Amino acid sequence: MLTSDERAERIESYGRGPITLNEFIHTLPREMWQFRPAPDRWTIHEIICHLADAEVNGYVRLRKLLAEPGDTVGLYDQDAWTTHLDYHQHSVVNAVELFRILRQSNMSWLRSLDDDAWSTTIQHPERGKMSLDDWLVAYDDHLEGHIKQMTGNLEAWRAQASQS
Repeated sequence: MLTSDERAERIESYGRGPITLNEFIHTLPREMWQFRPAPDRWTIHEIICHLADAEVNGYVRLRKLLAEPGDTVGLYDQDAWTTHLDYHQHSVVNAVELFRILRQSNMSWLRSLDDDAWSTTIQHPERGKMSLDDWLVAYDDHLEGHIKQMTGNLEAWRAQASQS
């Protein structure tokens, strides 16, 4: 369980996510957004669309935690979504905006919760019992993990370009 100070820091970090994402993706050359570093790796475009879809799932899971504590949340196959939803046919601008709107909506809930609300849990099929603190940490860390992934894509793209 997070301390009150740790929770406040995590909430603010989570809330800064859309700004962090927007600033970061604007440092990436647009001509490399379709670059796939390996057959089983995602492109920048796919990662950004995934972030929006993951946030949709986070939005639902947060509400499930608040409205139906103790219940089980569903899983989704992120690779199937990436493949079958053909992310490259969808707007990155819309994905970033959806990510921003969902985070903004979630932030209004997170900031309004009293201390007792943070003890609620749901059942996650893979992670087991998941508290609201666990949810916050997972979704706050999720963006950072994908920023590292996009940084790796950029490095691989630059390495390939320098060999050409």
